[in-house]
Amino acid sequence: MLDHVFTDAIAALREALEAALLEPLSVEERFHADVLLGDLSWQTSYCLPGEGLPPRVQADILLEWSTWSQANYRSWRLGEPTSDRPRIAVEIVLRVQRLRHQPDPAQIQAILPDESSPMGKVRLARSGPRVEIAYDGGLEEPEHAIEFGFEGIYEFDEATLTDPAMLDEHFASIGGWATSTLVRLGDLDLEYLPPDEHDEDIT
Repeated sequence: MLDHVFTDAIAALREALEAALLEPLSVEERFHADVLLGDLSWQTSYCLPGEGLPPRVQADILLEWSTWSQANYRSWRLGEPTSDRPRIAVEIVLRVQRLRHQPDPAQIQAILPDESSPMGKVRLARSGPRVEIAYDGGLEEPEHAIEFGFEGIYEFDEATLTDPAMLDEHFASIGGWATSTLVRLGDLDLEYLPPDEHDEDIT
């Protein structure tokens, strides 16, 4: 049985991102259930309007709802004592792609904050960069990408467990933070490869 508080968190984060005028890449959205461990995860991607496909910059979102948190949440619902509050692991990866040349991580990190805006009582902390190089089948001009992850744990307090509508307030600032950070990344003086021609007419 899917715990409604996890779907409430998904809805709150989705609303925050779309209220900040980010566009979802619907083909990227996935809901995954680990049949062995029971963990649940939701993944999606958002980009700035008018970016083309694939977009130059995008935000990849991951929420994870572990079996441990599911058990704690159900114990709370039944009024049983629990040692810890249920929690959701949150990761937002900011990605710059379609680059013609290998990027300088220091140039990009310089415009990124150390932490996200607050998500309730927590801020997501920035991790180190990951750089990718991808070739097509002919080993011609490669495409480069770089991404920085922001990770943290959102822990439910008694008030939020009782009234999950508070998630809307807790997640509200993340949308504006993601949009403004993607705009700064997109404004960097970097050279991009053109979008995929067969995707240009996709809306």
